[in-house]
Amino acid sequence: MSLLILLRHGQSTWNAENRFTGWVDTPLSDAGREEARLGGRRLAAQGVTVDRAFTSTLVRAIDTGRIVLDELGQHNLEQLQAWQLNERFYGALTGRNKLQTAEEFGAEQVHIWRRSYDIAPPGGESLADTANRTLPYFDEVVLPATLEVATVLVSAHGNSLRSIVKELDGLDDDAVTRLEIATGIPLVYELDGDGGVVDKRIVQ
Repeated sequence: MSLLILLRHGQSTWNAENRFTGWVDTPLSDAGREEARLGGRRLAAQGVTVDRAFTSTLVRAIDTGRIVLDELGQHNLEQLQAWQLNERFYGALTGRNKLQTAEEFGAEQVHIWRRSYDIAPPGGESLADTANRTLPYFDEVVLPATLEVATVLVSAHGNSLRSIVKELDGLDDDAVTRLEIATGIPLVYELDGDGGVVDKRIVQ
């Protein structure tokens, strides 16, 4: 048995401003840093020790992972960075306020861009596109790590993690559009020796 911990980064400064962030390297807000600390403390309270840590190449995910590891007393554990775990690329929507975008294009259209599985915003990625780069890395690198060590941490983003949860939970394309992953709250999977899901819990 092994543990796979999925963690969406804490609130970023652009999250706080309700802007489409995507690949822009925005830092954590003060609230986001506190979310990460709380996530780490909750894992520490359960006696968790991380053996291998993965993160995206974006600072908000890197810092979230680092804060959590610090709370676990694992200041020297390296985080393996992979662009494949980066957030969905929002194309022409990047940097725009979500409410203002809804006023310009209509709330229904923006909802389709944000939540549909295979419809991308102009110049950006759909969730399916994100999954097409995230899942091969997850399947070829992260899952095998769970067979080598007891506990693996992945600090990443809402959409890259949604694609991973879709696979682990066996969600269809419609169900994943309703999936929400909260910032800073660890999602823990217990996996068997074949990488199959035995149990799942939210640590809050």
